Amino acid sequence: MLSNKKIDTESLYVQTIGSIYHIWRLIYVKERNILAGFHTEDDAHKAEKALRQAGFSIIQIDRIGQFPGDGNEQILNPISGDFPSLGNLTLAGDFPSGRDASVMAAVNPDASGMADRGDDNLNRSVLLTAVVPEEQGDLATEIIRSYGGTI
Repeated sequence: MLSNKKIDTESLYVQTIGSIYHIWRLIYVKERNILAGFHTEDDAHKAEKALRQAGFSIIQIDRIGQFPGDGNEQILNPISGDFPSLGNLTLAGDFPSGRDASVMAAVNPDASGMADRGDDNLNRSVLLTAVVPEEQGDLATEIIRSYGGTI
């Protein structure tokens, strides 16, 4: 019984100190959240490696897109008609909510190829997210931009 009380007391002590540290960090440690877009995952991983070498640890890389889904895993033949929708075929989108969403996506000029927006920033489908201390935010931003990231 005595050992159980000791563990409970130590556990309570650790929880109290942890919550005090958490509150202190919220009040006194300022952080900057950086979101940067990249054209390729390779560029994003190079920037991540450089950020880690500079001492930053909270970094995440994700692929984002305008349409839901991971894209096509196989080559689709448009002549055979064996594909769910034009949005799936040309935009590599998966539309689990139903046919209406895929029809609306097919209206997009990207689906038909009949228009060119000419905006280079729209093709940045890799997102690097970093949480850095405020005083080192400019250094992290500089590293990200040196690898082609747009913030």
